Amino acid sequence: MTSVNIHPTAIVEDGAELGEGVSIGAFAYVGSEVKLGDGSKIHQRATVIGRSELGAKVEVYPGASIGCAPQILGFKDDGTSRLTIGSGTILRENVTIHGGSPTHGGLTSVGDDCLLMVGAHVAHDCHVGNKCVFANGVQIGGHIIVGDQVWMGGLAAVHQFCRIGRHAFVGGGAIVVADIIPYGSVIGNHAHLAGLNIVGMKRRGFSRKSIHDLRAAYRMLFAKEGTFSERVADAEETYGDCPELVEIIEFIKAGKSRALCLPE
Repeated sequence: MTSVNIHPTAIVEDGAELGEGVSIGAFAYVGSEVKLGDGSKIHQRATVIGRSELGAKVEVYPGASIGCAPQILGFKDDGTSRLTIGSGTILRENVTIHGGSPTHGGLTSVGDDCLLMVGAHVAHDCHVGNKCVFANGVQIGGHIIVGDQVWMGGLAAVHQFCRIGRHAFVGGGAIVVADIIPYGSVIGNHAHLAGLNIVGMKRRGFSRKSIHDLRAAYRMLFAKEGTFSERVADAEETYGDCPELVEIIEFIKAGKSRALCLPE
């Protein structure tokens, strides 16, 4: 433990597990059931409590509150409420992330290499994938599932129980009340599907053929002719060799809790 750096004014409760190279700043607070991975940095006046496990090189900035109890009326902790944060994730000033609720498994999770900017909030029982970016003030309600590499613009908000597929983009200020397909791009209040996240796909190295086929399949899926189930079947038959489309169709078929975000 000689490599751990704890400021004299910080409070680290007995029982906390600190990895090699952990740094804890002035007036920070680390609870007794917290586990901090190697190289993690808790900045001044940040709070990490509850059954929170942070991976290696996680950085928590001033004012952030990580691992508090879920905002549920009548919540009673039975020992299962917990939170996990993946390695390399950065939580900027005043970010809040809550532990899970016992009646739904008790786990809230955020993946590896995410960036949550100032004032972002992740509610209880959410599961956020890897390499996600939430800009300032993003708010996601309880029980939301966010796929890998989802980017959300500032002040966007997501209704509880929504799903957001991988590589989707949510525009700034959008109010999301329905599921967003993988690779989708949504804007507005209430949010509507505005196309595909082509910019994100290009940045992440998707092939020209994949983008071309997905564009064609998207037009087929959301055309005006026929029923939606018929269009899904037609797209699957025509572009069934496109793995990105297969992912979208599987996402659509798996939907149970919320409606699907559609074009205007």
